[in-house]
Amino acid sequence: QVQLVETGGGLVQPGGSLRLSCAASGSSFSINTMGWYRQAPWNRRELVATVTSDGATNYADSVKGRFTISRDNIKNTVYLQMNNLKPEDTTVYYCYCNARQAGYAYNYWGQGTQVTVSS
Repeated sequence: QVQLVETGGGLVQPGGSLRLSCAASGSSFSINTMGWYRQAPWNRRELVATVTSDGATNYADSVKGRFTISRDNIKNTVYLQMNNLKPEDTTVYYCYCNARQAGYAYNYWGQGTQVTVSS
């Protein structure tokens, strides 16, 4: 199994910044894609940003120019630098990874970290 531990959420004023981190741990796994999703209305999870194993990134239109995703393949950690945060960014953010173990690919999710943007 792969466990994802998320940190970095919290309360910030509009226009402020936060940096989320997600560290993957386990044995004998190789991560294909890592990323961040966030809770949307009616329990939907919407894509925020992803980064592939070779570094290709994808961002939701709503966060382009404000958020930056990066990863450290040695530490198996993905980061989300969130700048110019807006109140509408307030929700729970979930770390995601697609990892291969013993030739099989699995999707894993972190427990979520709360981001609140408010004055």
